[in-house]
Amino acid sequence: MTTRPPYTITPEMLSRVEQIGEALGRAEAAGVAQDLRLRRINRIRTIQGSLAIEGNVLTEDQISTILDGKPVIAPLRDVQEARNAIEAYEQFEQWDPASEADLLRAHAVLTAALLDAPGRYRRGGVAVMGQGRVHHVGPPAERVPQLMTRLLAWLGSTDEHPLVASSVFHYEFEFIHPFDDGNGRLGRLWQTLILTRWKPLFAHIPVESLVRARQREYYEDIRQSSADGESTPFVAFMLHAILAALRSPAVTDQVTDQVTDQVARLLAALQDGPKSAAELMAQLGLSHRPTFRNNYIRPAISAGLVEMTRPESPSARSQKYRLTVRGQEIRR
Repeated sequence: MTTRPPYTITPEMLSRVEQIGEALGRAEAAGVAQDLRLRRINRIRTIQGSLAIEGNVLTEDQISTILDGKPVIAPLRDVQEARNAIEAYEQFEQWDPASEADLLRAHAVLTAALLDAPGRYRRGGVAVMGQGRVHHVGPPAERVPQLMTRLLAWLGSTDEHPLVASSVFHYEFEFIHPFDDGNGRLGRLWQTLILTRWKPLFAHIPVESLVRARQREYYEDIRQSSADGESTPFVAFMLHAILAALRSPAVTDQVTDQVTDQVARLLAALQDGPKSAAELMAQLGLSHRPTFRNNYIRPAISAGLVEMTRPESPSARSQKYRLTVRGQEIRR
């Protein structure tokens, strides 16, 4: 039985779909999928972004080290999550988005050595947490198999545009929350899988990192969609995130042409290691903090070139900034 999930197509969505199509054309023309170095950087950003949303503290640099098979000093659970995610993103193009068996396999890969029963639907209640509060309580566990069967059947038969269908699926999956853990990671991976089946280029687009940058909106639109009884707010959010990802320098690899002189100076100042805002301002000869924030730090972080050492506490006194893997590549 197929049941269409509730959502409304708005003029804003149609406009975003058109803009995404244009951005995809530019990215394909730029040869993003053929650039192995860029593919690696974007895969690292994808994994780091998706894990960070769930509280994983690993940096892009640490995930790059794990990807190379080298040890890192970090919480063991966070390292295991990263290893699992790396394995899942290596395998995900082999899976069928509408297959329940493949969905369960994917969950088993993502949660290996983390759960007692990876790859099995939950048998108890569960709640969606974010920003320190409950956003949604999942349906009773006994309803999960039927709800997932209907959702996957709809996904396999719908003629909705993949950009919309993948976003609707993502929301409905999070609404059902079919597993004890790993729902966020799997929901984001499965949307990427759906999009990749439509356009293979999406295997190399770090949408998850843009979702991470808009994490508060991500949870807020999940909450708003639940309150509205349809996924429309969440779909609009995801289309915006996808468009932003496609337009980012991390995809086009045009950073050297697009960064300002100020960002270039900031990258040079960070090449010898992490530094605090005060240290950077002194080195750059700046005294006006808003100028430093608006012309240096924010553009560099948005371009994926610089990251905070404590992203979970942006205003922490011990906060420092460092080059990302991509920032290091640009400096070479």
